[in-house]
Amino acid sequence: MLTIRRIALVTAAPLVLSAAGIAHPHGLSRSTASDWAHLHIALLPVFPLLTIGLLVPLWHRPRLCLAGFATVVAWAGAFVYAAFYTGLDAVAGIAAGTAVEHADATASLGPIKRPLYDTGEALGQAGAYALIGAIAATAVVLLPKHGVRVLPGTVVLLAAGWSFVDSHIFWPRGVWTMLGFALGFALLAWGTTGRERFGETDMLPRHATGDLGTGG
Repeated sequence: MLTIRRIALVTAAPLVLSAAGIAHPHGLSRSTASDWAHLHIALLPVFPLLTIGLLVPLWHRPRLCLAGFATVVAWAGAFVYAAFYTGLDAVAGIAAGTAVEHADATASLGPIKRPLYDTGEALGQAGAYALIGAIAATAVVLLPKHGVRVLPGTVVLLAAGWSFVDSHIFWPRGVWTMLGFALGFALLAWGTTGRERFGETDMLPRHATGDLGTGG
């Protein structure tokens, strides 16, 4: 049950985003501007939750070691992703949709959309690269403790992260990218649950455990 709850928690955001990607307008025009803006408003709190899939297996106090340093790097990368990708949603989503919706009927939409798109794209790519860095740092933390069990999830997440750089959630690739995140986070949750179930005593050397048992 613990594994099922963890998988449900870490896959919720990417599954919601994949569903939203199916409904996402394929382009911004006067006819789609209202839906474009309102969808990005609704998704504003959802995109940062993508990082839950990394934060759950890293939910511990970092120590003064390589794994502790990598944990802080992963947290920082998750924060940068959340901040900058929110910027993409705000600029290329909400602002661009609102500007087009209220543009003069005779105005050319290109000069209105292009500067907002360019700024939003730069913010989104910075956030996506930060997320890739956070995934790699998470692997550095988890691999020594959980071994090869974390590799399938890490590989899937890195592939999804690379696709995310320029796919957003647009159908079809963006939707598949979000499903890739859901799969990767599920595999990572599965690969890290077993050890944590036994607590920190599972990490004790064999001789220390023996000493505690014999009282010697």
